[in-house]
Order: sequence, then C-alpha cells, then structure tokens
Amino acid sequence: MIRPIVKDVVFLGEKSEIATKADLSVVEDLIDTLRANLDGCVGMAANMIGYKKRIIIYNAGLMNIVMVNPVITSKSKAYQTEEGCLSHSGKRSVTRYENIEVKYLDERPGDIKHSLADTSKLKEIDFKPDEDKFEEQLRETVKWFSTQME
Repeated sequence: MIRPIVKDVVFLGEKSEIATKADLSVVEDLIDTLRANLDGCVGMAANMIGYKKRIIIYNAGLMNIVMVNPVITSKSKAYQTEEGCLSHSGKRSVTRYENIEVKYLDERPGDIKHSLADTSKLKEIDFKPDEDKFEEQLRETVKWFSTQME
C-alpha cells in the first residue's frame, strides 16, 4: 500500500528497531511507496512511511533492492554532496562514500556477491522489463526472506 511520507523530524530522528517476520507488510508498503515516488526518489527507509523498523529500499535502475536489518561493515573515500529527501524540504549537505559495504539478512544460496561483468552495453539495449512480473518476483523474494528471519 502506498503510504504518506512522514515529515516529523522528531519521529525521523528516533532509533529504528530490528525488523522481524511480522514486519513483512512494511517491505511491501516500501515497495509500493517507492514505486509511486520514483520521479523524485531513489530510495527510502521504513521510518519515512511511519514505521520505526530497520528496513530500507533503493532503486538500482531495473530493480528495487530491499535491505532488512542492514549494517554498514565498511566505508571509504568520503565526499560531500547535496541531496534532497521526500521527508525534508530543500537540499542538505551530506557526507557520502564512494565505497560502502552493507550486510543485511542472510544471502540466498546462489546469490552473486561480486561481479566483474562489463555492464556498459546495457545502456544501448532498448529493454523494457515486464513490471507486473517483476513486482510478483520481488514479492516472492520477500516471502523467501520471511522464511529466513528469526
């Protein structure tokens, strides 16, 4: 379900809790809300739609990536930039990193963690993904994750 964007800075500043199986509906709401806001948003956290849970989602071009209980394990090459956020007006100065490694939930058997594939040719392909099938597959992935959560 598409949820309204939270703008309450006090709520947004509160620490989020570990996500559990009971929070899978939050993942679906994040998917729906990000999809509805793709024209001005590349990612969001559960607190942006009213849930204090450690769940984030970001759009990686052809797919959305959901991270449940993410933990930054390493980061390097800091740089300053400005970015906007649906929960705040205007742009803000932030520190970001060229390299970041994040651990989240257990990987599925067969997942490819690193690839040396040259993806530059993908830009030349006129590929239109079947969005209805993609959403179904993403929801199947969410179901799989639910079997892995404690």
